[in-house]
Amino acid sequence: MAAALSFSSSSSLVFPSSSSSSSKSFSYEQPRFSISTRSTGSHNNSVRCNLIEPLGFENGKPFIPVLNEQSLPNYLASNSRYPQTLANQNDTRLRIFSGTANPALSQEIACYMGLELGKIKIKRFADGEIYVQLRESVRGCDVFLVQPTCPPANENLMELLIMIDACRRASAKTITAVIPYFGYARADRKTQGRESIAAKLVANLITEAGANRVLACDLHSGQSMGYFDIPVDHVYGQPVVLDYLASKNICSDDLVVVSPDVGGVARARAFAKKLSDAPLAIVDKRRHGHNVAEVMNLIGDVKGKVAVMVDDMIDTAGTISKGAALLHQEGAREVYACSTHAVFSPPAIERLSSGLFQEVIITNTIPVLEKNYFPQLTVLSVANLLGETIWRVHDDCSGTSEPYSSLSID
Repeated sequence: MAAALSFSSSSSLVFPSSSSSSSKSFSYEQPRFSISTRSTGSHNNSVRCNLIEPLGFENGKPFIPVLNEQSLPNYLASNSRYPQTLANQNDTRLRIFSGTANPALSQEIACYMGLELGKIKIKRFADGEIYVQLRESVRGCDVFLVQPTCPPANENLMELLIMIDACRRASAKTITAVIPYFGYARADRKTQGRESIAAKLVANLITEAGANRVLACDLHSGQSMGYFDIPVDHVYGQPVVLDYLASKNICSDDLVVVSPDVGGVARARAFAKKLSDAPLAIVDKRRHGHNVAEVMNLIGDVKGKVAVMVDDMIDTAGTISKGAALLHQEGAREVYACSTHAVFSPPAIERLSSGLFQEVIITNTIPVLEKNYFPQLTVLSVANLLGETIWRVHDDCSGTSEPYSSLSID
C-alpha cells in the first residue's frame, strides 16, 4: 500500500538571534529560553519559514508548541528525557556549556534533558583574542561543550579549543566536544599535490586541547572519524528528516531519491532504503574548482516523479541547484532538497529561492539568520538526537541497543 509522505503550519518558531559580530562578550550567567510565534501572513511576497520543534524520541508527529515564561516549566516537564522538574546541577555530575556559535540549539538540548546550561563567560578583547571563564565548578564532572565550527569557522574553532582547555584546567573528569557541524571535514584527503589535510589537523588540535571524546553530526565523510585519536560518536540527522517527510502527502510510488554527486551515493542509498525503499538516481557532475560545479548527466529515471535530493550540507548551493535544474529538464514533477548542514554562503539564498525547489529542508546544526529565510525553507531541530546521545554517553549506554537504534549512531 502506498505510504503517505506534508506537514504545514500557519505558525513558526523564531529563536532569539545570537549576538552580532560587534558584540564583545557573551555570558550565560542567567540562562533563559524564549520562543515566540509568528504568523506567516497571506501575501504573495510574505516569507514563510517553518522551524519544526524536535520530534519526540518515539518519532511522533511534528508539532509546534507555543512557549512563554509561564508555559516553559510545563513544557520541560512533559518533553524532557526524564520528565521531572529541572535537575539541580549540584545533584548531577553532568554539565552542558554553550559556546557563542549556536546558543539556541544548546538551550534546546538542555531543555530536552531537563537541565540548565552551565554558567560560562566568553568575551573577545579589542584585538580579537578570546577569553573563557567557567562560572561554576566542574571538578569530577562529565562536561559537554556544544560548539559547531560554522562560519566564522576559525573563530568558533578557536573558541572551542579554549573552552576545552578551561575545562581541563578546572579538573573536569571527562570533556566531550559536541560539534553539530564539523567545518573542516571537507578537507579530508589530498586530491591534488601539495594540499593539506585540514580535517586531520583540526582533529589533532581538539585532541591536544584536552577533549576526551567528540560527538559530531553528519560528518562529510566517515573516514574523518579515523583522524581522531579519541572516541567519536557520529550522529546521523536522517531520522529527523525522514520523520518530517513521512508526514507529507506524497505517494511512495512517486518518490525517487537523488544523489547530487557520485560521492553521495552511499548516503542517498541509505536514505532511500528508509524512505519506503524508493528508487535511486544519481547526478553525474564534473567539478572544475572549489565551489564550482558543472552538471553533465543524470543516471536514473525521474520523469513524473517527486525527486528528493539528499546531501550532507548546502554551501553555495551550486551543486544542488544545477542538479535540480537537470531534474526538471528530465521531467521531475517536484524537487525537494534535504540537507543536515545549512552553511548558506552567498549566493546560496538566491539559488535556493529561485523556484527550482518545492521545499528546502534543513536542520539547525548551523543557526540560520532571519534575513536568510525564504518561503520554501523548513528548519528541523536535532536537539533531541544530540540530547539523547549525551545522556547515553553519560550513562555509558550502547549506541545501537534498543530502543535507541533508530537514532543511527555509530
